[in-house]
Amino acid sequence: MKTEFEITDNILIAKLSGEIDHHEAADIRSDIDGTYAAFKKKHIIMDFSGVSFVDSSGIGVIMGRYKKTAENGGITAICGCSEYLRSILYMAGIFTIVKEAKNKEDAVKLVKRLEAAESGEIFQEEKEAE
Repeated sequence: MKTEFEITDNILIAKLSGEIDHHEAADIRSDIDGTYAAFKKKHIIMDFSGVSFVDSSGIGVIMGRYKKTAENGGITAICGCSEYLRSILYMAGIFTIVKEAKNKEDAVKLVKRLEAAESGEIFQEEKEAE
């Protein structure tokens, strides 16, 4: 398992690859949490485009990162899931709390749009346009 990071505005993007199972979960958790704390970003996007397998430990990794971002008023999103992974995450109920996007670019747009909506920026822009 390898985790690569990218920073976009107030968003930490973690690109994961390989399998997220009980052998890898602790390292992934530590990598993401350490980078999230070091860069003090509000939101996390986990890019699963390189992930081939997720077990219950992987679900725990997602849930834990959701909890961390929620405590900071942030948003957690997942992108790049294969149909197989998407079905596993859907059955686990992940998408009832974590946002989903097709790819990294769409995930960044989604998080920025939701952040703007929470701050009232979208409403203000629409009102000014009238």
